[in-house]
Amino acid sequence: MIRTPLLLALLLGTSATGIALAADTPATPNAPAQRHAKLDTNGDGVIDRSEAAANPRLAAKFDELDKNKDGKLSRDELPRWKHDRRGGPGAWMAKLDVNKDGRISREEAKADPRLAARFDQLDVNKDGYLDKADRELRMKQHRDAWFAAADTNKDGQLSKAEFDAAKGPMHGGPRHGGPRDGNAPKPPRN
Repeated sequence: MIRTPLLLALLLGTSATGIALAADTPATPNAPAQRHAKLDTNGDGVIDRSEAAANPRLAAKFDELDKNKDGKLSRDELPRWKHDRRGGPGAWMAKLDVNKDGRISREEAKADPRLAARFDQLDVNKDGYLDKADRELRMKQHRDAWFAAADTNKDGQLSKAEFDAAKGPMHGGPRHGGPRDGNAPKPPRN
């Protein structure tokens, strides 16, 4: 009889500790999406002027950012803040983007010799700039190539067997370069 209340008290105590630890967990790498969700108080997927008022920096640039002048900031209109705490691609791009137009020109790329050497390869749409459009196009090409290689019978669909054969080590399938068919594709990176 005494064991049941003791067990219940122990379970409640460990649950409370877990909740407290979870509350102290630092921000995830998906912080921009979390900031957007936090500002979007009515959950309609956009940030209107009254919601933007909660962030003085965003409110100050609201009219400039609202490209279609509908009084709302969609996800595409929201800025990619240059102050990337992790020093990731945002910080790297911001450093090279001297004129702050959101893209890297051939001239700007010369500041990084490795990037300058690969500029033509990375400029997928051949517009003379490296930007989000190039990254998205590279990802699409990679996914399409992965799918084409995974679709071994070329029927335009992936069977479970084809998909399982194409999965990498992170998804429980064979490792890249391991003992599988040399024509099996690598899964796309996201």
